Amino acid sequence: MTARITGRNFLFVPGPTNIPDRVQRAMLVAMEDHRSSKFPELSTSVLNDLRKVFKTDTGQVFIFPSSGTGAWEAALTNTLSPGDKILASRFGQFSHLWIDMAQRLGYDVEVLEVEWGEGVPLERYAERLRADTRHQIRGVLACHNETATGVTSDIAGLRRVMDSAGHPALLFVDTVSSLGSIDFRMDEWGVDLAVSGSQKGLMLPAGLGILGVSRKALEAMPKSTARRCYFDLADMIKANATGYFPYTPSLPMLYGLRESLNIIFEEGLENIFSRHRYLAEGVRAAVTKGWGLKLCAKEPKWYSDTVSAILVPEGINGAHVIDVAFRRYNLALGAGLAKVAGKLFRIGHLGDLNELMLMGAIAGAEMAMLDVGMKLTPGSGVGAASTYWRANDPAPKRRVSQQEQFYGAHSTGSIQG
Repeated sequence: MTARITGRNFLFVPGPTNIPDRVQRAMLVAMEDHRSSKFPELSTSVLNDLRKVFKTDTGQVFIFPSSGTGAWEAALTNTLSPGDKILASRFGQFSHLWIDMAQRLGYDVEVLEVEWGEGVPLERYAERLRADTRHQIRGVLACHNETATGVTSDIAGLRRVMDSAGHPALLFVDTVSSLGSIDFRMDEWGVDLAVSGSQKGLMLPAGLGILGVSRKALEAMPKSTARRCYFDLADMIKANATGYFPYTPSLPMLYGLRESLNIIFEEGLENIFSRHRYLAEGVRAAVTKGWGLKLCAKEPKWYSDTVSAILVPEGINGAHVIDVAFRRYNLALGAGLAKVAGKLFRIGHLGDLNELMLMGAIAGAEMAMLDVGMKLTPGSGVGAASTYWRANDPAPKRRVSQQEQFYGAHSTGSIQG
């Protein structure tokens, strides 16, 4: 079979996401001296504006040349000491990986096992925190948006649980696949360490680990005895104060981040959150009403607005759907991971997206499912998504006049020639 070279790859994994043309152009820059007197204009602007995305007035944001995993490690090692007790829940591959990291770094992790497809178990957190009268638990870990299962958890509710128990533990939250796409309120929700990365809602390539740190967490740093070097926040604080980094930063990524933040503020965070909910509802309509399938997320309260994990019927391998979609239709879908491997495929719907882009993903996924023998009505998913989006279009409708129909919407009414 001849390799297909026409058309573009349809990227619909839940990260990395599509990069806007403006951001790609912004990253095409000549290298410059990152120790020049001009450089702090760039670094200070992105660090300050990231605080607006985290919704923090009192916290500080740090940027590491790493993935979000690096920001995970920085969050743990700068505020806790080996042997400290951590309370965490495991309900997907990424919550599992953070737990695994904490254990490998020498922390005593108490794990609340949760069925995959559910979110942070607030009642179980409440019970455990109330029982910890000696406050031996030093950190509480939670994944805001579990990318593997398409589940978003109630972080505001978790903060209420901690406050009700009068517990002083630090609250660590993974916002890798939610920041800049799903409402996140660092200050209002009392989040102490908020971990994210560049390749999802910020619409950049992978390569930046981003960490929001509260004043409470900064004050806990001197008590930490964990070894750290590359991820030492003390080095970052000292260098960032003058607009620089303790080691060579990625200049193209910082210029791309500057443009990405410009785009985010032009649209407005609240509008971005609404757009993601609107687009996600169309995908969910395709899945449940069009195809008659189920999401991995077990209840609507847990539905993610950035990724839908779609269960396939018994006898069908989700990995086969993904492979056919990629090889035959040049469509990249997310795989099922660990416990849900082969049981589902994922459509990422975050970042730089609109209805017609998602229509391509829905149509391609539908064709791939038909190709592997799933019983679907051709066009059913596209039809259901179209019905939802047309009925809920946030843009006002306008009638087209007869003159516009004849001459075109932007015509002055005169014909040149």
